[in-house]
Amino acid sequence: MARYFDVHPENPQPRAISQIVEMLRNDAVIAYPTDSCYALGARMDNHSGTDRIREIRHLRSDHHFTLVCADFAQLGHFVHVTNSAFRAVKAATPGQYTFILPATKEVPRRLAHAKKKTVGVRIPSHPVVRALLQELGEPILSSTLLLPGAEEPMTDGWQIKEELDHQLDAVIDSGDCGTEPTTVVDYSSGAPEIVRIGAGDPSRFE
Repeated sequence: MARYFDVHPENPQPRAISQIVEMLRNDAVIAYPTDSCYALGARMDNHSGTDRIREIRHLRSDHHFTLVCADFAQLGHFVHVTNSAFRAVKAATPGQYTFILPATKEVPRRLAHAKKKTVGVRIPSHPVVRALLQELGEPILSSTLLLPGAEEPMTDGWQIKEELDHQLDAVIDSGDCGTEPTTVVDYSSGAPEIVRIGAGDPSRFE
């Protein structure tokens, strides 16, 4: 059964954050709120966690996972950002955007796109995620909590707990955080290509 954490959306309780991070370090898979919608998350080195997220969402092997990073400096360890992309990406973070960029050697091969060698990265603005990332000290491997056949991501913590109780280790409830996933911008070719229009304003990349 998944542990249920009621965490304040603006002032997350340090004790709860520490407990959740300890679970992540012990290879937990969690559901957590972001600045666009709820997501599934695990440590980047959690091999079984990646498989569990794929199973929950019925994802194909070529699915682009996202590395949720604490700041731009951390993001730079995991992706190559060209000079042309640097200003645009930095200006849009933290925010409701995911960027697809060439992965560095720090990204495990199983997480990068098999052919393109790219990975998704983002820096969210939600206080709960930022607290988790600061305590964890590394990115959270993440995927939108959109179940097979559903038109919108799940938004209610108790509903997530009830529906995925035996597939998750923890559910963080910080209230409704919307149903729109991030806007995805592919910068892997050097020029921005909008792959998905979501919560972030796409006009700055058009």
